[in-house]
Amino acid sequence: MKKFLNILMIAVLGGLITLGGYFLIQKTSAKSRTTNQTDVIQLPTSFTGYSSGSFTQALPDFAVAADVSIHAVVHIKTEYERKNSFYDDFFGLGELFGIRPYVEKGPLRGAGSGVIIRTDGYIVTNNHVVQDANKIEVTLNDKRTYSATIVGTDPSTDLAVIKIEEANLPYLSYGDSDALKIGEWVLAVGNPFNLTSTVTAGIVSAKARNINILGSEAGTAIESFIQTDAAVNRGNSGGALVNTRGELVGINAAIASGTGYYSGYSFAIPVNIVKKVVADLIEFNRVQRGYLGVKINDIDSKFAEQHNIKVLKGVYVAEVMDDGPAEEAGMKTGDIIISIGETNVNSSSELLELIGRHRPGDNVKVGINRKGNISYLTVELRNSDNTTQLISKDEISVTPRLGITVENASQELLKKLNISHGVQISNIERNSVIANSGVKKGFVIVEIDRKPVRRVEDIARILEGKKGAILMEGIYPNGVRAYYAFGL
Repeated sequence: MKKFLNILMIAVLGGLITLGGYFLIQKTSAKSRTTNQTDVIQLPTSFTGYSSGSFTQALPDFAVAADVSIHAVVHIKTEYERKNSFYDDFFGLGELFGIRPYVEKGPLRGAGSGVIIRTDGYIVTNNHVVQDANKIEVTLNDKRTYSATIVGTDPSTDLAVIKIEEANLPYLSYGDSDALKIGEWVLAVGNPFNLTSTVTAGIVSAKARNINILGSEAGTAIESFIQTDAAVNRGNSGGALVNTRGELVGINAAIASGTGYYSGYSFAIPVNIVKKVVADLIEFNRVQRGYLGVKINDIDSKFAEQHNIKVLKGVYVAEVMDDGPAEEAGMKTGDIIISIGETNVNSSSELLELIGRHRPGDNVKVGINRKGNISYLTVELRNSDNTTQLISKDEISVTPRLGITVENASQELLKKLNISHGVQISNIERNSVIANSGVKKGFVIVEIDRKPVRRVEDIARILEGKKGAILMEGIYPNGVRAYYAFGL
């Protein structure tokens, strides 16, 4: 019995020792695991992703910016006259013989977006949204509808200003497109597919992007787009690109797509060029554009090798125009422009955008690299006629091509003649193309090549790059309608 009790006590004691050791090991293991887990989820203070607790840093709140934007973005509907008969193709001369051309019923229609930029009804949109429209209807976000008139258009930047008669409207404040950074969040606000205001988000993918959609034979197009991955579709054209503070930083203009629908990238006109164009159109009905008087080329490695250029920075001056502003300031062919004002430039699109913000007569500091030597020139910009004169709001000379001076027809005259638009010839040069065609002073030009002429700048736009036969239609102050055909 005694021997049995000893064995039992030893067994119990061994069991207690084993059990105690087990609990001690489990406690130590649990403490070790807890310590290791804390090490794994410990995040550095610079962490910018998603987590929980005190480390949370979410995306910016777009609600405020979206709420500000949607009330200042409008839906634009346009109507265009439909003309598709043989007689229209033959300059419309059938009407001279009393033959009325067959025209399909109903006008053509289009749609886009616009941004209210002043409380008194001024709206900026794309030129391609309203160009040649016979009727423009604007619908606000609160569903109020207005008829709009065109204040001015600028095909070189694909911008236009229209106006509705209303006061105390919500509007977007201008931001600073130069301050945008690649990777920064932006919102695109517009009316795709004839829907009411739609907001999409994306980031700035690139700046100063040239996609060659505004091609101009005169070389006046300014393409320096902001590229984003915000979803933009048909109907978004002319809508707003805003930053997270709700400031306007661009006007949406195009998408990169093989189908016509959003597929990755959209492009917006920077607001810093929009501001200048809008101001000119409101004040002068046309853009007052300053020119350096040079032809330029981008520099890549191949071009640099061909021209013995050591550093791939700046824009190459391929030609300096005789007696132009750049030549008078001392610029030479072969110089490399490295800055405009205080901003460095490294592409033609950047340079054209920066110059495009100025008017004729403005002085601009231009940094140049001449065979490794850096210097700065002050260039007084000029207009396309190589003068510093600003062209007046009501009168524009188109002498170089037609030999006439035209002015906007008065509302009284338009009403008297029962026409909605037209510009009047105020002067005709002797032996000019127009004079030799038999046109008389006072003639109101209504259409050129079947395109409506509503403002004086429309003539230069319609005739840009034109060669060959031209048809001009209009009416004299006594009510006699006339058609003139001439060659350029």
